[in-house]
Amino acid sequence: MLVSKSSVVGLVLCMSLSLNAQDGFREIFNGKDLKGWKGNTELWSVKDSCITGVTSADKPLKFNTFLIWDAGKVKNFELEFDYKLEAEGNSGVQYRSKILNEQDFVVGGYQADIDATLKFSGINYEEKGRGILAQRGQRVTIDKSGAASPQSFGDAAELGKAIRAGDWNHYRVVADGNKLSHTINGKLMSEVVDDQDGKASNEGVLAFQIHQGPPMVIHFKNIRLKDLTSK
Repeated sequence: MLVSKSSVVGLVLCMSLSLNAQDGFREIFNGKDLKGWKGNTELWSVKDSCITGVTSADKPLKFNTFLIWDAGKVKNFELEFDYKLEAEGNSGVQYRSKILNEQDFVVGGYQADIDATLKFSGINYEEKGRGILAQRGQRVTIDKSGAASPQSFGDAAELGKAIRAGDWNHYRVVADGNKLSHTINGKLMSEVVDDQDGKASNEGVLAFQIHQGPPMVIHFKNIRLKDLTSK
């Protein structure tokens, strides 16, 4: 029996959609265009089925800017995606964050960090806020007054060996109640339990970052989101 190429592709797609439905995840990037996302289209585009952010030396950024998921806010969730940061630069994904400047797509809040040197990849950094909340290899509890109690669960340099510089990596971010966990390539990188009054965030936007500084290229694909709010 002959099976057409289109039939095979359709079967694979149906199986993929069925699997996503079974595990509770949904794709939030269609692999074709930036529908459902908003940002500076001079910097963000879709190339080779990836969301791609590019900056250049002739037009250096004066501030960090973001590509914002425009289909709602996230609260308790699990996010998975693959990323590749070429050569230089700094990026990350914002979550439970606030839009501070709609015109320039400036966002502030929790960030699962990514950087080319691997120094910051996996940490929890609060953009436009408290700064670094947990280094790689740290589990940090922040009480209501803002006092932080860090505990070490791993060596930052050793954990960094699991991250592939200039290549594809798999990121997993889980925000469930006050607990925020960052995992790269199956290794827990940092964890924060945030109870600080007036600072902890339980809801906000999701966004990818392009950082001011040297020219950079960042790619994202296989972006999947699971809602944990009603679990």
